[in-house]
Amino acid sequence: MNDIKVKLPDNSYKIVPTGTTAQGVADIIGPGLARAVVVAKIDGVLKDLNFPLGQDCNLELFTGDTEEGHDTLLHSTAHLMAQAVKDLFPKAKVTIGPTIENGFFYDFDVDFSFTDEILLEIEKKMKELAKSGQDIKRNELSVKDAVSLFKSMDEDYKVEIIEQINPDDIISTYIQSDFTDLCRGPHVSNTSKIKHFKLLSTSGAYWRGDEKNKMLQRIYGTVFASKEALKKHLENLEEAKRRDHRKIGKEMKLFSFDSDIGPGLPLWLPNGTVMIEELESLAKYTEKKAGYSQVRTPHLTKGTIYEKSGHLEHYKESMYPEMEIDGVDYYVKPMNCPHHHKIYSSMPRSYRDMPVRLSEYGTCYRYEKSGQLFGLMRVRSMQMNDAHIYCTEQQFKEEFMNVCKMYLEYFDLFDIEKYMMRLSLHDKKDLGDKYVDEPELWLETEQWVREALDEGGFNYIEVPGEAAFYGPKIDVQVWSAIGKEFTLATNQVDFVVPKRFDLTYKDEKGNLQTPICIHRAPLSTHERFIGFLIEHFGGNFPLWLAPTQVAVLPVSDKVNDYASSITKKLIDSDIRAVLDDRSDKIGAKIRNAEISRTNVMLIVGPKEKESKTVSVRRKFSGDLGTVDRDMLISQLIKEIKDRSLTHS
Repeated sequence: MNDIKVKLPDNSYKIVPTGTTAQGVADIIGPGLARAVVVAKIDGVLKDLNFPLGQDCNLELFTGDTEEGHDTLLHSTAHLMAQAVKDLFPKAKVTIGPTIENGFFYDFDVDFSFTDEILLEIEKKMKELAKSGQDIKRNELSVKDAVSLFKSMDEDYKVEIIEQINPDDIISTYIQSDFTDLCRGPHVSNTSKIKHFKLLSTSGAYWRGDEKNKMLQRIYGTVFASKEALKKHLENLEEAKRRDHRKIGKEMKLFSFDSDIGPGLPLWLPNGTVMIEELESLAKYTEKKAGYSQVRTPHLTKGTIYEKSGHLEHYKESMYPEMEIDGVDYYVKPMNCPHHHKIYSSMPRSYRDMPVRLSEYGTCYRYEKSGQLFGLMRVRSMQMNDAHIYCTEQQFKEEFMNVCKMYLEYFDLFDIEKYMMRLSLHDKKDLGDKYVDEPELWLETEQWVREALDEGGFNYIEVPGEAAFYGPKIDVQVWSAIGKEFTLATNQVDFVVPKRFDLTYKDEKGNLQTPICIHRAPLSTHERFIGFLIEHFGGNFPLWLAPTQVAVLPVSDKVNDYASSITKKLIDSDIRAVLDDRSDKIGAKIRNAEISRTNVMLIVGPKEKESKTVSVRRKFSGDLGTVDRDMLISQLIKEIKDRSLTHS
């Protein structure tokens, strides 16, 4: 048997016999790595550890605490869970089990609901299967043979999935003991490598997310490479529950949903409306400095405008159905783009006018499927922090960079420390279908965006196949204070629709040119952004954003008049203040203010009245002593004006 040369990441080599597996190389390197490794990358392609090496190659080995390794553990544990369910409930039919952020889920067709007791039973069975050390083997077969195999197993859902695959494709399955599942892989090589996992919750889920299909039972779970990492994640999940924007939003009376109004249509209560107005004020101030002009557009529009833009072709499933008015189809608007194009074209434009920046805070409506609605994160009515920039090719890079810089300004303001920009690119095989058929323009504009991100020093990754139909885009991922990931902002390039709307400007020579359009929404929708902020701050907002900024708490009825005068001074200074002049004891008043997440509490008694002072207590700092009344108000005004993050 011939030997092959395997190059490792540190540029060292291992000489091994042909057919040695990646696991075998790990065994040679050392027992610690051999136990910890879960997946390999061979010449840049992820492979199972038991994949035989047939020629000289580059080899990377990943443990479970790497991104590649963790994802492999998640995939493998989802299969382990499905195996346990089938062992316990042989009549259960398996459907799909993808990974999600730090977790996985699997949907099952069963004639009962999974209870907490059943989850514990499944988890116990998973531990047994993991400890049994079952080898996990990959098998490849034709579509025809795969259909035959899963039909014999009475797995109807798997058959449906396979029958939608190109008949010339090769199907891969993974086998562990008597359990076989459909999957691209890779997976760990043995169930013994799956140790630290937890089943978290259950829910109902429609097959393929369509409410017309059967309701399935979904189980969520997670797995980590170490006991410590799992423990930390579970603690974060508990903290996430405490910070759930739906829970805190109800406690703080920010928003509500009502069945008579409809699902996904939030009602903003006074406290929540305060926050929206503060965000709008911030955005308008920021955009005014950056040269944006405010516009307003109607909620209802003729369908012809969406035919022209291409949204009816590419986006109709996410739009509300048309309504006929005077023999013409109208739609409630799902986005502001076509309306802004019309505003741009409402007057002649010259190169001297460029760039043109149009901003709007209008409400849009999108038909999100009921199963996808989630608090403020997925709604059907949304207020957009939306804008469109029309610029020349020469101006594009600077304008795009400036939008990205605006993101970073907002991140600093809201104490967002971790972010990632995803450069979403086209896939050439989908040209003419998912994407407009302009291959040269795609490559050109993608390179423009790439150069802008590089020159700006922005943190980004490239993601093929996720562009908008009209051009590449940036999706901005941010992480909250407890490490929960959110998709917030977007910055999109449009080289298609301006042509469809005949948007032009005269260049220096008097020739008509088509502008490039940049779609941007740095603060996402107000719904999603406020949902994020609630969880990010746990409801303990910076003073400038808090619905109630100051609570004035008299210690007795004898000082109510003084407390009232302070409250009036605060309100006259445009500070959101409330007076708690109930006959309760001061301790109860303080507790009530803390429950309401009031940032500043001013406690006043006879001594404070006499000296025209207040006793200051701040949620994050405790008692700060006695302060001159007017001096404190000046300090609060400055803190609010500066939109400071400080809590003391």
